[in-house]
Amino acid sequence: MDTGLTSEQIEQFKTDGYLVFRAMLEPAACERMLAVAAEQLRAALPPLEYEAELGYAGAPASLEAEGGRTVRRLRGAYDRDACFHDWAEDVRVVARLRQLFDEPVCLTLAHHNCVMTKHPQYGTATGWHRDIRYWSFTQPDLICVWLALGDETPDNGGLKFIPGSHRLHIAREQLDELDFLRPEHPANQAIFAQGKAVELQQGDVVFFHSWLFHAAGVNATPAVKTSVAFAYHGCSNHAVAGSRSAASPDVQVTD
Repeated sequence: MDTGLTSEQIEQFKTDGYLVFRAMLEPAACERMLAVAAEQLRAALPPLEYEAELGYAGAPASLEAEGGRTVRRLRGAYDRDACFHDWAEDVRVVARLRQLFDEPVCLTLAHHNCVMTKHPQYGTATGWHRDIRYWSFTQPDLICVWLALGDETPDNGGLKFIPGSHRLHIAREQLDELDFLRPEHPANQAIFAQGKAVELQQGDVVFFHSWLFHAAGVNATPAVKTSVAFAYHGCSNHAVAGSRSAASPDVQVTD
């Protein structure tokens, strides 16, 4: 089993802020996760996040409105089922992270730690943002590991990245009150032009830096898009005491 990164891949991550690994997880494991996620969605097994709670453009106005019970995330994936737990600690994931952080690796249970769903009709678009906007650590250096459980394309709301944007200085006025890049700001136009859709197939995995700007459109297909997302940091990088990031424990996944 190949778990290592080449020096070229490590440099590419430093430059672009993300890496794509094709067919990293076998189909049977993906299908198991899909089956578990589908059953838990049917049962509305908490903790859940609903589109209506986010209030993004196009979301249902309330939980009682039409489409108001459309789920955005199954939260707490690590403890939902062994299939998610095992993937979070998979050697193919943690060995690569160990190289990128150059130190032992911890999984944060406070952020991501979820099954992401993008539903037709009520699944809203997400503007250009950085995950670190709502994370509080001594160093803004975390990595999201995103697993596609099915095809992800621009048609069903697949991920888009702005390569190298984790290294950009962004002025406060370029961001709105939720720290999304403001589409009307002149300085953002050249940044948007660099956006790149990353198409994925079942079992493909993306590692991306917490400072990297990314976005996703709506799902214009009839099928739900399902992904699994976990976030990791070097074990010397601690959550800020009293913050949301410190509200849940970390799990050390490498020595």
